[in-house]
Amino acid sequence: MKHELLKLNQLNLIEDTNPDKSDVLSSFAMDDTLCMSAGESNESTIRFWVHRPTAVLGIPDSRLPNIDEAVDYLTNQQHDVIIRNSGGLAVVLDEGILNISLIFPHGKNIDIHEGYQAMVSFVQWIFEDEPIEIEAYEIEDSYCPGTYDLSVNGKKFAGVSQRRVKDGTAVQVYLAIEGSGSERAELVRQFYQIGKNDEETKFTYPEVNPQVMVTLEEVLNKPMSVEDLVSKINRKLTDNGVQLTKKVLNEQETEWFEKRLNMMKKRNEQMNSQ
Repeated sequence: MKHELLKLNQLNLIEDTNPDKSDVLSSFAMDDTLCMSAGESNESTIRFWVHRPTAVLGIPDSRLPNIDEAVDYLTNQQHDVIIRNSGGLAVVLDEGILNISLIFPHGKNIDIHEGYQAMVSFVQWIFEDEPIEIEAYEIEDSYCPGTYDLSVNGKKFAGVSQRRVKDGTAVQVYLAIEGSGSERAELVRQFYQIGKNDEETKFTYPEVNPQVMVTLEEVLNKPMSVEDLVSKINRKLTDNGVQLTKKVLNEQETEWFEKRLNMMKKRNEQMNSQ
């Protein structure tokens, strides 16, 4: 946690880790709300979130030539499907994946790469006691490839995205903890194969290779759970002098949240009607 943005004495804490009590649209609306709040309160927040099986698509994915059939495939595989409001391409969420959002104030004064690097440093710090070297560079044949893919020995277990609203920045990471990375990647590979249907596209979609995607329990060759990792992170923060204060939305924040959630729902109405 050496990064300048993470030299904090206090963090608000939100744990939305019960997959039966939250949905992905609410999660993105919540991070937008916390960005708006951070800009006014000058407070930082860490939020953990876990969801039922969901394929989170990027805007370019919605333009696949055979998108209707591709979405049908995902729903037939018991995955909900939504389009997110931040950048990137398709990712898979489920109960074995922990999402972490770090929300900072004054986002406009923070270089976008600084936000990404803060999350990279944070994840490396979380696992500094494990015998692995976590690197950040693009794994081109992973799903949702990007400059700040996190990998061990060339195999990706996490991806980082960033969302800026008003004067707040939310840096989000998904950490594949439990299960099989290659099985999740195969789901996305099939989605693109069906969605492209061998047609030429202006946008270059990833040629997903399931063998380059792993989970942390596969990398570490030992059982891990999302619950245990959340406890570890909270304990590690507290042991390093960070005061964690459970966050409850106030009346203004609740109003912002409802507006952002409605925006997300409207964006997804067409997809949800399929």
